[in-house]
Amino acid sequence: MASILGFVRRVSKIASPPSVPKNEGALKFGILGAAAIGPEALIKPARSHADVVIYAVAARDKARAQEYADKHGITKVHDSYQDLLDDPEIDVVYNPLPNGLHFEWTAKALLAGKHVLLEKPATDTAEEARALFELAEKQGRVLLEAFHYRFHPAIRRLKEIILSQELGNVKSITTSLAIPKQAFGDDDIRYNHALGGGAQMDVGGYTLNALRYLASPSQETAVNPLEVLSASSITYLDPKIDRRTTATFSFPNDIVGTAICDFQIGWLDFLTGNAIYASVECEGGKIDMANFLLPTIWHSINVKPKGGKVRTEKVYTPLDGAPGEEWWTTYRYQLETFVNRVKGRDSGPVWIEKEDTLGNMEWIERVYAKTELGSRPASQFKVPTV
Repeated sequence: MASILGFVRRVSKIASPPSVPKNEGALKFGILGAAAIGPEALIKPARSHADVVIYAVAARDKARAQEYADKHGITKVHDSYQDLLDDPEIDVVYNPLPNGLHFEWTAKALLAGKHVLLEKPATDTAEEARALFELAEKQGRVLLEAFHYRFHPAIRRLKEIILSQELGNVKSITTSLAIPKQAFGDDDIRYNHALGGGAQMDVGGYTLNALRYLASPSQETAVNPLEVLSASSITYLDPKIDRRTTATFSFPNDIVGTAICDFQIGWLDFLTGNAIYASVECEGGKIDMANFLLPTIWHSINVKPKGGKVRTEKVYTPLDGAPGEEWWTTYRYQLETFVNRVKGRDSGPVWIEKEDTLGNMEWIERVYAKTELGSRPASQFKVPTV
């Protein structure tokens, strides 16, 4: 009963988080595009953060931007993306545009002196990601690729159990993120090659990132594979677009990792826990985590020693006393850390470092090379010399 009540409380606050008064000097965010992910990823989490104001939005269609602003209580609507970037009131730009537009508009935001919270994948290629971080460093701005799940205490607890060697050395890891076919239609940008579409570029970025994080000998950083051992894809609509990809890697310390991503599983598999999970095989047993992506809604970490009793853990607040509430989503934890970093405050131990982003993009490209689908098209935008 307590578990059900906790679930109801969390979901209720996720749907309608409390609003707090804003501090003087709160960061003003501008949103590029009227993206569907915006409310959950930024707008709702911002309500409960005293140092965040969602100030402006711009979209290709100003009427759509106005509708978005009216719905979400955003103060200002700009005529274009560039107008938003030119607004001196804006401190931070949130970029949830289609993948193929990430490089150009993140570069332009950095050139305009803005910090950037960038939806994953950072870019279409590792070379583009490297160029963005070099530009951010030159401009003295904060750039974060929004792998939000890494900021939640549940995934950190899973990593603590692995590193404790309670079950011995890791032998293999499998990560999966699959969504029902009905989640979006055939005309969705995720199936558009020119805009950086494909399962590996979307849900596959998470499974690869989680694999690299869980295989790492460090609590704070990810590790790169040594080799793509195998990779296969099922294409859809376009011979270069993968709707499902399975890739297996070799990692240091003789760890084998498999990442599975899929845009079109059945509802039964999705609802019965066969969609979003991380599974770690160790010498002395197994650790399974259900729903590593959005653990605030519900998750479980099951520790299964060989011949021993199964232990289940659920972690909703930081174990080290850091700020956090049971209802905080992964996005809210991420926002807390991002704002602290921009404000020059202690941002805690969790961060997606430049090397982490570059590693993810490099190995996404290597998976596409192995499947012979090829990297997504690079942007034609050239960063001017600064």
